[in-house]
Amino acid sequence: MLENLRSTLRFQPITVNRTQRDLDRAANIDDLRTIAKRRLPGGVFDYIDGGADDEITLRNNTDRFDDWEFRPRVLRDVEHIDTSTTLLGKRIPLPLVMAPTGFSRIGTSGGELDTSRAAAGRGIPYSLSSLSTRSIEEVAEVCDGPKWFQVYVWRDRGLVKEVVQRAQRAGYEAIAVTVDLQTLGRRERDVRRGFTLPPKLGLDTIIDGIRHPGWTWDFIRSEPILFANITGSDQSDGTDATALADYIANQLDPTLNWDDVAWFREIWDGPIVIKGVQTVEDAKIAADLGLEAVALSNHGGRQLDHSPSPIELVPQVRDAIGDSMQIICDGGIRRGTHIAKAIALGADACMAGRAYLYGLGAGGEAGVDKALGFLHDELVRAMTLLGVTNVSELDRDLLRELDRT
Repeated sequence: MLENLRSTLRFQPITVNRTQRDLDRAANIDDLRTIAKRRLPGGVFDYIDGGADDEITLRNNTDRFDDWEFRPRVLRDVEHIDTSTTLLGKRIPLPLVMAPTGFSRIGTSGGELDTSRAAAGRGIPYSLSSLSTRSIEEVAEVCDGPKWFQVYVWRDRGLVKEVVQRAQRAGYEAIAVTVDLQTLGRRERDVRRGFTLPPKLGLDTIIDGIRHPGWTWDFIRSEPILFANITGSDQSDGTDATALADYIANQLDPTLNWDDVAWFREIWDGPIVIKGVQTVEDAKIAADLGLEAVALSNHGGRQLDHSPSPIELVPQVRDAIGDSMQIICDGGIRRGTHIAKAIALGADACMAGRAYLYGLGAGGEAGVDKALGFLHDELVRAMTLLGVTNVSELDRDLLRELDRT
């Protein structure tokens, strides 16, 4: 009997670090979201998790992936699975780009340093936000993988030109010009909580901080959080982040139009992605202008509620533009199966933001790597069970659209 017990029972090694214990128990990105919700103050979590108005677009971004079911093929040789693809002329190991997310240091003090290092470790392109809390140069120092720079277009075009050229000098390979931010969307979770960037101290904030000691201790030990790419500009010295945020909100340029693409060609030597396209008509204009790619995106449901979900647009845009331009599906990615569906419908790659921010909130760099690992492993598993060995084999024959009527 004792021999039987010894041969069948195995004791798990004891993990002292609570964060690592939590990450070890996580089975998917939704589990990372649960851990992040427990670890982060309520206002911080809702800033990451929330969307605009009634959050209908936020929910639809993920839910619309359920409108297609798989048609697996069997008796295929699937011993060797290759998830790599070519995006903007570069070979990447996974059809995934880490979407730009501003103010990442509210998740951990490392912020963009944590996220970019995790991306580099897996060779995945990392997009740095104009409103990042670590600078273009700081990220370049720690991230030796492919890097993109996301551009918000402000009235002060001199400032735009300055940050774009800094990104060029620092080795960033592409820019993603965000075009769906003529004005800021209204995130009502933030309104209800009175949440601002940076967070303002009040009784409720202090109580929330006491209830989340790990995050609070990390926050108070780190240097002040600022929009690192703007600090020291002529418009602000960066010492007052609240004033800086007001300045940026006032600087959003509502006159931005298609003619400005030519200006970006003058100041940037490399691929240009237009991020925030939400109609077939605009995608066709981008293709006619010779842009390298569009990111079909509604800003993660944080701008105009009731906007179309990116996955719905992918097949429509692909049918309209053919192979004239690459398509990135940006929004709602929580599973490797979502990536498989987007590619099968015509996307060249996907962007994910919240998925890795949940990992960041759950466990810093290790949590981000965990999130990326989930997406990779789930894609491999999906391809294996679908009977395909290469990303190029993912096509519409592997999907059936469900009739929801």
